[in-house]
Amino acid sequence: MRTQSIEAPIKDIELKQILKEYLNGEMPWDDKSESHIIEAMMEHIGSTDPELRDKLIYSSFFRLINILNHEKLIELLELSLSNSFLYKGIGENGTDTVFTRTFTSLLIALILYRDNQDDFLPQRTILKVKDALINYLNEENDLRGYVPDKGWAHSVAHVADAIDELVVNKKCPSELYQEILEALCRKMFSSASVYIHDEDERLITPLQAMIEHGLPVEAVKSIIDRLPLKLKEQKEQMNFENYMFLLANTKSFLKSFYIKSIGKTKMLPLQESIVTVLNKI
Repeated sequence: MRTQSIEAPIKDIELKQILKEYLNGEMPWDDKSESHIIEAMMEHIGSTDPELRDKLIYSSFFRLINILNHEKLIELLELSLSNSFLYKGIGENGTDTVFTRTFTSLLIALILYRDNQDDFLPQRTILKVKDALINYLNEENDLRGYVPDKGWAHSVAHVADAIDELVVNKKCPSELYQEILEALCRKMFSSASVYIHDEDERLITPLQAMIEHGLPVEAVKSIIDRLPLKLKEQKEQMNFENYMFLLANTKSFLKSFYIKSIGKTKMLPLQESIVTVLNKI
């Protein structure tokens, strides 16, 4: 791979060429230029160019996750949790900052995946990540899936992937699952818009993982059983359109959850509750 000047930032066009050569196997990863190239990848992680952001930067991080050393991954994780990345423009809706936030959450998922293999992060860091992801989930208002000309934003799906890696981490105690469950449900039962890009299925994945790792089924069943009353209360408080968004998201979640629980003995009580609730709403 060509040698880069440490002083000169790598521009997006140049970064594209470097990453294409790496991903195509035309050039090996250059350890000497590693920091400089990764700095450029982070600078452009929220690019509105879907080829650079998704096909090149994310794909390169996906391949590099088992190559980068633990020190570099810890550095990347700390950077990812900062206001300049996971929280950049948090609270905005319909702006391009969502791409930085959502692809940062995918990078966090990759780092957690590596920790699940190598166990290099201390528990205090895992707990910090838990707090950060829940705060992000609560504060993210941009729920767009696919954005024309700019590609996937998919904030809810991407953070669900990160939470899925978090909850199977042995340093994330099951005592924290209730807090995570409630945050996932708040985002799932949204009245802001209708999820149309499989967000419900992605949110169910960490939910099922928590059940497999110690979350009491009764905790989930309790939430499902209360849905008819919750919907009735919300119907009286919000306008018709937003209520219909909420109802659509609720039904979609329940149907997907039912299908994904088929064949799992532990999920039988949930299946019964889902059928009962769907018949009521």
